[in-house]
Amino acid sequence: MRIPFYRLESGREEGSNVNDVLEHDEINQVKELEKEFAAYIGVEEALATSHGTSALHLAMLALDLKRGDKVVCSVNAHPNVPEVVRHFDAEPVFIDIDPEHYNMNLDLLENYLEDNQSKKLKAVILTHIAGNTVDLDRVYSMATIYDVKIVENACDSFGATYKGKKIGSTGADITCFDFSAHLKKSICNGGMIISNDDEMMKRARLLLNHGIVKEDDALEYIYDIVDIGNDYSLSQLNAGFIRAQLKKQDKNIKRQREIAKMYNEELDGVEHITLPANVSDETPFSLYIIQVDKNRDSFALSLREAAIQTGLYYIPLHLLAYYKTKYSLRVNDFPIALKAYQKFLALPIYASMDDKQVKYVIDTIKKIAKTRV
Repeated sequence: MRIPFYRLESGREEGSNVNDVLEHDEINQVKELEKEFAAYIGVEEALATSHGTSALHLAMLALDLKRGDKVVCSVNAHPNVPEVVRHFDAEPVFIDIDPEHYNMNLDLLENYLEDNQSKKLKAVILTHIAGNTVDLDRVYSMATIYDVKIVENACDSFGATYKGKKIGSTGADITCFDFSAHLKKSICNGGMIISNDDEMMKRARLLLNHGIVKEDDALEYIYDIVDIGNDYSLSQLNAGFIRAQLKKQDKNIKRQREIAKMYNEELDGVEHITLPANVSDETPFSLYIIQVDKNRDSFALSLREAAIQTGLYYIPLHLLAYYKTKYSLRVNDFPIALKAYQKFLALPIYASMDDKQVKYVIDTIKKIAKTRV
């Protein structure tokens, strides 16, 4: 039995939408996706982008990020987070993580904001690891007190809620989604931006397509450029596919929660394995991250030999050559992230996994754990 880390399921509706595009149907799949996604999240407007990284980059443009500005992010994030900051010659500031939910440590964040009040400090990019949110009320309060923008990186939080509201509608200045996130690659790419700030949304929409503006009654080939943007636009084919996937998201989350419950019940008490702690009932369980206290990599290799793929979320940014060298970072500068990184292991979890496959993963983990001393 082979268990991939992630497997995308598609059906008739995905094919139908794609065929509509290929057959030159007049439906604007991108516009329809934006409307349907906004309705799903519970907001007035959403802006589709070519992928999640372009959504983050466009968010930085909407914030008018400039050289020398500072943006705070977790040291436990995908490289695309500080990467979009560096492309503006701005500076990412790394914060260590909470030892239980692996998100940014809010106590350390507050300490930093209090000690570094400056006009150059523009924003905080908050990544919700595995879709498990932090205390967002506290985050938004900090943003008001210290006058910084909050950008939520919701690459793992599609469908997650906080106090009953879907991520994207809870109060962030900008929220960015990724439909083909790290190690969970789809057959298509796509991202989405949501903002409660009309001016930022207007600016993002302008810069989505090279800063081009056209008069409503002008000939199709007449346009002007009013700012420097880029091409972040989502293709009609990708939009059609994602539209069909969107309709299945809540059903997928329900199944992922069922799988997580099986993992919780069957792996509880297994030696050398620590299960996710303090996980909210509102998490979509887009990831299921355990800790392995005896040679994580050897454990992962044993799982791979049993045809079970695993993932890692993430290699701490201060261990990566570019950031380590650029900012003279030391291995022990972020001790919580370092310690957790040495134990992290994400197990397969996706809606199309059947109970037999889940049981195979569980039984294999138990078998491997017994060989560790």
